[in-house]
Amino acid sequence: MVELPELSRFNRIVVKVGSSLLVDRAAGALKQAWLDALVEDVAALHGRGADVLVVSSGAIALGRTMLGLPKGALKLEDSQAAAAVGQIALARAWSQALHARDIVAGQVLLTLNDTEERRRYLNARETLSRLAAMRAIPVINENDTVATNEIRYGDNDRLAARVATMASADLLILLSDIEGLYSAPPKDDPDAKLIPLVERVTPAIEAIAGGAASELSRGGMRTKIEAARIATQAGTHMVIADGRVAHPIARVAAGAPCTWFLSPSTPMQARKVWIGGALETKGAITIDAGAAKALARGKSLLPAGVTRVEGVFSRGDCVTIRDEYGAEIGRGLIAYDALHAEQIRGRNSRDIAGLLGTPGRAEMIHRDDMALAGL
Repeated sequence: MVELPELSRFNRIVVKVGSSLLVDRAAGALKQAWLDALVEDVAALHGRGADVLVVSSGAIALGRTMLGLPKGALKLEDSQAAAAVGQIALARAWSQALHARDIVAGQVLLTLNDTEERRRYLNARETLSRLAAMRAIPVINENDTVATNEIRYGDNDRLAARVATMASADLLILLSDIEGLYSAPPKDDPDAKLIPLVERVTPAIEAIAGGAASELSRGGMRTKIEAARIATQAGTHMVIADGRVAHPIARVAAGAPCTWFLSPSTPMQARKVWIGGALETKGAITIDAGAAKALARGKSLLPAGVTRVEGVFSRGDCVTIRDEYGAEIGRGLIAYDALHAEQIRGRNSRDIAGLLGTPGRAEMIHRDDMALAGL
């Protein structure tokens, strides 16, 4: 029998918070006591050394109250206006709550396009990586002021899964208004049973999912199952837990009822498979013997080891890595356009700024963005 994972084993964790948990529907105001309790849980994870990222809904729900907009469905332009006002309030609430525990917060606004278009994806990934290195906690939300499709059809469950994939998180926690995935909708079937563990997202699991949950929450069990599929395929475990209680993450750590979705791999393993086999290559680079040996030892590829650049490619494209005899030894996501790669090949990384007129990454291809043949 497969054992349930322990929260203490995870080192990079994405926590998703929905509007219905964060905003009081009747008053249209922030649930400050609940947020403070959640931030205590987040601070505990942060304090033990874990990287934590928060994906938080609530901007439109807060903004509509501040603007005096009526309850019920909003016109698109009213939703965008509410988001513009609410994003400030939402960021302030998280920043103040985290600051009270000596944690710096950052705001990151994304659309689904930012997680799909390669160049924008790399920029966002690098921002999240740098924030983690600086021990800051990014608070991420959809950029609802411009992302019209996301307002009409989007949800933060799937966005959270894509953020987890982008950040190479090993755990995604979806805080919900239900304890987890049940065998049937509990409100309709008194015999419905909580499913504590899902080893793989199958069509049978997908068929269990229901519809949207509430006026404030744009998700539902269906979108949570889709998030689980995205996350687990990328090497990220996921858990759906009851967020209506105080200290919901601490309760998961203590063994409270929830549903775990397991991934068969790690984020790094899944990323290597994706780079090595799922992407079309746009060009090729040839490296010298010294660079080939360095890569075999797990090092990144520096410009100094590159002897030839072929093809027309952009930053973030997948390129073939060849040894001095022309044999393919791997593939990787390159950090420079073809023109810039040609300008800096064979040169020391400290010369990049002088050659290009602007600072750049020291690595031509970072080891995390590389899949070597046979490894």
